[in-house]
Amino acid sequence: MRKRMLWKKWICAAVCLCVLGSFPGCGGSGDRTAGAMERIRAFDYEGALEELDAAEEQGENIRLINRARGIACMGQTRYDQAIEYFLAALSASNGLVEDVDFDLNYYLAAAYTKNGQYTQAEETYNAILDLRGNEVDAYFLRGNVRMEQGNFQQAKSDFDSAISMAPGNYDMLIEIYQVLDHFGYTAEGQAYLQAALDTGGEKMDPYVMGRIYYYLGEYEKAYLALEEAKESGGETSCLYLGRAYEATGDYNYAANVYNSYLSSHEGSAEMYNQLGLCEIARGDYQKALEAFQAGMQLEDNPILQTLSWNEITAYEHLGEYEIAAALLSHYLENYPDDQQARREYDFLSTR
Repeated sequence: MRKRMLWKKWICAAVCLCVLGSFPGCGGSGDRTAGAMERIRAFDYEGALEELDAAEEQGENIRLINRARGIACMGQTRYDQAIEYFLAALSASNGLVEDVDFDLNYYLAAAYTKNGQYTQAEETYNAILDLRGNEVDAYFLRGNVRMEQGNFQQAKSDFDSAISMAPGNYDMLIEIYQVLDHFGYTAEGQAYLQAALDTGGEKMDPYVMGRIYYYLGEYEKAYLALEEAKESGGETSCLYLGRAYEATGDYNYAANVYNSYLSSHEGSAEMYNQLGLCEIARGDYQKALEAFQAGMQLEDNPILQTLSWNEITAYEHLGEYEIAAALLSHYLENYPDDQQARREYDFLSTR
């Protein structure tokens, strides 16, 4: 199977799909709307939409109903419809700017982004920042869509603002590096990381230091820091530790790191996925397949799409093209907007 980027190039919304019982001044959500949000969290988007139709019939808050409909449609990759629902929810405002309006605008911008409407997404972030100039997430996300439009200088200005407002947010700093690296501005992204390292000095947490060294390509320094942080940093420290060893070509030790974690902790989808990738690099495709499938069995799985794709990859490496093609057909039913997968299906169909 042709090489595929296995990580999302950037997070398109700073909001998460959580159940919000009410918003000040918005009347609160009713039982049906709350139940629909629970279904969304369980990825039952069709069931959520049916629940929301019943909520509207019972006279529950229409703004929160349309908000939830938009989120469900995003889960179904129906971004045009999601945009319509978010706009409908925004248009039902009483004229006072409330927290729900900012929440809706973040979702609307995310839907525009997923739909490839970067200009509209940028305008939505502009609207957020016009009213709340200290929204770090809006600066960060606007920087993302500006990069999509090829506006590096404007994007860098947004990233500078976000970093100056939240200098200790190293997760965001690393995401900024990943975005810049994706678009070919690796040196500029590493400059941000080096500046943070220089500022933090020896007082910097070894977990943070190890991740920064990893993205700077200084893998030995990375795994030394991450070995120190392994116990306190938990799962993510072990993931980066293993990746640092992989980057040096030591796949055997990396696999030991992942297996050691999995033997002493509850199942981790991310850890199983990384173990599977490590086994592919070692050429043991059967063990890779077993790792991906073990990860897929976990409930509330945030990376099921990635694991599903990697399962298909493993089957193809094993020469099981018919199984891979059948799984890829099912994958496209669940993730129809994955154009690379669609091209891969055309390729597999000829094998």
